Order: sequence, then C-alpha cells, then structure tokens
Amino acid sequence: MAKFFRAAVLGPPGSGKGTICKRIAHSFGLQYLSSGHFLREGIAANTEAGVLAKTYIERGMLVPDQVMTRLMLPKLEQLRNHSWLLDGFPRTLAQAQALNNLYQMDLVISLNIPYATLSERLSDRWIHPASGRVYNMGFNPPRVQGKDDVTGEPLIQHDDDKPEALMARLRHYKELAKPVIDLYKSQGVLHSFSGTETDKIWPYINSLLSTKMHTQPSDAHPTQTP
Repeated sequence: MAKFFRAAVLGPPGSGKGTICKRIAHSFGLQYLSSGHFLREGIAANTEAGVLAKTYIERGMLVPDQVMTRLMLPKLEQLRNHSWLLDGFPRTLAQAQALNNLYQMDLVISLNIPYATLSERLSDRWIHPASGRVYNMGFNPPRVQGKDDVTGEPLIQHDDDKPEALMARLRHYKELAKPVIDLYKSQGVLHSFSGTETDKIWPYINSLLSTKMHTQPSDAHPTQTP
C-alpha cells in the first residue's frame, strides 16, 4: 500500500509560514491546505461551519476549536489518498488531538522568528480580504500601491498587525502553540528552524524534506533537529 506523507508548518503571524508552505508544496508535490482558504470557502458556500466561523471572524475573535475541526476534518478525510501540507491548522492542542485521531503526522515544522523581525514584517503587511492574498511593502509589494494585483480592489492592514497589538498577539500564539509543539515533539516528528530570513531558512527545510520524502515509510522515528 502506498505511503502518503502528512506534514504541517507552525509559526506565529509574520513568520513566513505561508511562503515556506508554498515552496514545500511546489518542490515536493504535496497538496497545500490552508485553513484560511477553507474558512473563506466555507463562508462563501454558507456551510454550517462557515456560517458559524463568520460570526466569530466578524467580531474579531478566534474561531473556536469545535468550529475549526468541523470545517477542517471532513476536508482531510476526503484526502486520505493524498499527501498534504497544513498551514494554519492545528493551532491548539484540542485541534491537534482531533487531527491525531484521523492521521499520524509524518513531519511538523516549527518556525522560530525573533520578535523584531515579526514586528517589521507585519508593519509592512497588507492583505486583500476576499482572497487572503498577502503583500509586503518591503519584499513583495503590489504592482499598484494599495491595490490587489488580480482584482484591483483595495488592500487593508489588520489592526492586529499594528505594533501596539502585536506583542499581545504573539504572546497568545505562544500560549496556544506550546502544548501543540510539545505533543509533536513527544511523537518524534517536530523539527524547529530559527532565523530572520525565509530564504536562509529554506535550504535547511528543503534538505530535511528531501531526506524525509526519500526515506518514508521506513524512517518512522526521525531524529530531532536541535
């Protein structure tokens, strides 16, 4: 029976996990599964979970675990015969445990980026709300200032990307992420990468994935990366 590869990337806002995920998906043929995409899709389709999620998002609140799992797990069940990469899920221990009941993860990457770097990236970050496309005025600016490249619609900056809100947001991320990271560490699938530039972290991640993809399924217990 074919062995499918299941991976996830964890990281705080502004860590570059979206960029890393897209590179992994492109380089290794994994299906890229963004929780943000599934949220927008569920909301647009007026699914039960999508309608519930919208009520929290509109109030600027995090979508609760039970709503996120109702949104994500049916999608993941449909992908039993695929290799995939998760971005934005699981965010909490409850989400990770629900995922664990469906799949044993092969690899979880945790990105550790200094606060000063995250703050700088997020202060330059602008978003197209309808699609979730992200621009950075420093290294990935839109072709026309303040406008989405595809639709020409205006870009916005999230209030919680502004410096005064960022520290609380990062503290909250760390509180939620620590038990998730500990769970995957205990399963022997966690690999952490630290740095300030995605392009400098990427070769190490690329090398790790090359090793993992070629050694699956025999390498069931990967060694820890310091």
